[in-house]
Amino acid sequence: MKALSHGQHVLVEVEDCNGVKRDRIPLYIQRIVRPEGSERFVGEVWEPEKPFLWTDSDYSPVRATPLLVYEAHIGMATEKGGVGTYAEFTRDVLPRIARAGYNVIQLMGIMEHPYYASFGYQVTNFFAASSWFGTPDELKTLINTAHEMGIAVLLDLVHSHASGNYDEGIAEFDGTATQFFREGQAGYHEAWGSRVFDYGNPSVLHFLLSSIKYWMMEYHFDGFRFDGVTSMLYFDHGLGRAFTTYEDYFGPNADMDAAIYLMLANELTHSIKHNAITIAEDVSGMPGLCLPVREGGFGFGYRLNMGVPDFWIEMLERRDEDWDLGRMWHELTTRRPQEPVVGYSESHDQALVGDKTLIFRLADAAMYTDMDKATHTAVIDRAIALIKMIRLITISLACEGYLNFMGNEFGHPEWIDFPREGNGWSYQYARRQWSLRDNGFLKYEWIAAFDEAMLKLFRERKLYDPSTTQLLWIDEAKKIICFRKAGVLFAFNFHPTESRQDTFLPAPVGSKWRTFFTTDESRFGGEDRVDEKYVYTSEPEGDSAGFRVYLPCRTAVVLESV
Repeated sequence: MKALSHGQHVLVEVEDCNGVKRDRIPLYIQRIVRPEGSERFVGEVWEPEKPFLWTDSDYSPVRATPLLVYEAHIGMATEKGGVGTYAEFTRDVLPRIARAGYNVIQLMGIMEHPYYASFGYQVTNFFAASSWFGTPDELKTLINTAHEMGIAVLLDLVHSHASGNYDEGIAEFDGTATQFFREGQAGYHEAWGSRVFDYGNPSVLHFLLSSIKYWMMEYHFDGFRFDGVTSMLYFDHGLGRAFTTYEDYFGPNADMDAAIYLMLANELTHSIKHNAITIAEDVSGMPGLCLPVREGGFGFGYRLNMGVPDFWIEMLERRDEDWDLGRMWHELTTRRPQEPVVGYSESHDQALVGDKTLIFRLADAAMYTDMDKATHTAVIDRAIALIKMIRLITISLACEGYLNFMGNEFGHPEWIDFPREGNGWSYQYARRQWSLRDNGFLKYEWIAAFDEAMLKLFRERKLYDPSTTQLLWIDEAKKIICFRKAGVLFAFNFHPTESRQDTFLPAPVGSKWRTFFTTDESRFGGEDRVDEKYVYTSEPEGDSAGFRVYLPCRTAVVLESV
C-alpha cells in the first residue's frame, strides 16, 4: 500500500536552519490546489490509476516550418466572464487556430501562479501545471490534440525570476534567502517585485534544468519561449540601457552565470528533442544568441524581434504624412546576419491595460459604434487599411517566423485587464469575444480573413527566407516603398489620399507580371480597385526596364511573374 494516494493533499514539515518548523508545499509537487473554504494552497498528489495515453509519438515540430506562432492564454480564451479551462481550449480554440493557419501555439501562464492577474509571470511552483485551468491530464489532452492537428506547442518558460510568495512558493524554503536566490539586493528584481535566481549555484541549475526536462518529458512540449532573457543576461536587467557598444554586452554588467545557464538549457532541450523550438525574449540584441553552443553561442533557434512593435507605436503617434519609410525599412530589415527572428507587429505586451493594440490605437472609440459592415467612416476605413498594411510589411520583412497574440488576428478591441481590486474583480476584459469575429455582420471578419490569407502567402511563397530581400526604391514624398522578395514584387502606398497611376516596378525586359494579392480585395473589406487579371509586360525605360502599375492610396499589392 502506498503511503500517499491520488488526490491526497500534502505539505511537508521543514525544519529550517534556525530550527523553526514550518509547513511548506513540496518543491517538486506536480499540482497545487486551494481546498474549498481555505485561504491556503496545498500540494495534491497526482497519480491517477490509469496513466495518460499519448497518441502523438510520431509528432515532430519539423512540420512547423515556417514558424507561425499563436500566443495564447488558456484562462482568457473563452467569451464567458470567468476562467477558461484546458478542456474548453481544446474543444473551442484549437480548431480556430488550425483554421487560421497557425502551426505553433505558445501557451502562457501554464506554470503554477496563485495570483491570476500576474498573467503567469509570478511563478511559485516550477513543476506544477496551473490548476486555474484544470487537471494535468486535461493539459496533456490539449497538447496531444494539438499534435494530432499538426500544431507544435511551446511553453512560455519563466526562469528569469520567481514569485517571492512564502506560503505557496520556493522562497526561504530552508529558512534562508539564498537557497535559490542571490544574496542581498541582487536577489530582488525591483521592477517586477520578484526574486532573482542564483544561476551560479549548482543546486539552482539542477532545479531549473530538471524543470525543463520535466515539461518536455511529462507534457510533450516541443520547446520553449524563454521569458525575460534580457533581464537574465545583465546585472541591471537591461533597464534603461541602450546597448550601443559591445561593452554593454560583455562588460562587468554581463551575468556570465546566467549566460551559461541559458547555454545549458538549450543544450538540454535539444538533447531531449533535437528539433525542439527555442525562442529568446531578448530586446538587447545579445550577439551569438542564435549560434550553436559549440560555436560559442547560446543555442537559441530564434530571437523575438521586439523592437518592431515599439516602432509601430511610434509611427502611429505621428501624422500619416510624416511616416519615415526609410526608417521603416531599417527597423524591419536590420538584424544580425544569420540570426533567425520571430517578428510581430504586436503581442500580449501591447494588449495589456495601460497600453493599446494597434487596431485600438487606430480606431479607439469608433470600434464600439462603426464596425458594422454596412457602416463606413473615415476612422474605421483608415484603421482597417493600415492594420493590413502594417501586418503585411512586417511579415514580409521583419521575420523568419511570425507571432500573433490570441484575438489580434481579427482585431480584438480593448485591452487585457485581469480581475483585481481596482476593477471590482471583473472578468470583462480578461476574455476573448469570438462572437465579434463570427457573427457575419462586423468588419472583424474581414481582418481575420486577411490574416489567414497573409499567413498562406508567407508560407507558400517562402517569404521567411531573408536572403532574397531587395529594396527597389523608396519615395518619401509619395509614401511609396517597393521591394522584391522570394521572386515576387511588393509595392506599398502609405499615402492617406493620393493614389498613383504609374508606380514603376523594375523587372527584366520582356517578363510578364500580374497582381495576385492586395490589401484592397473586397474579401478583406477593400474596394477591389486593383485589376488582378491584367498582365503587365516589362519594357525598356531609360537605363532600366520595368512596368507601371496603378497603386491606390493606403494599399499594398503583391505581383508574381507569369
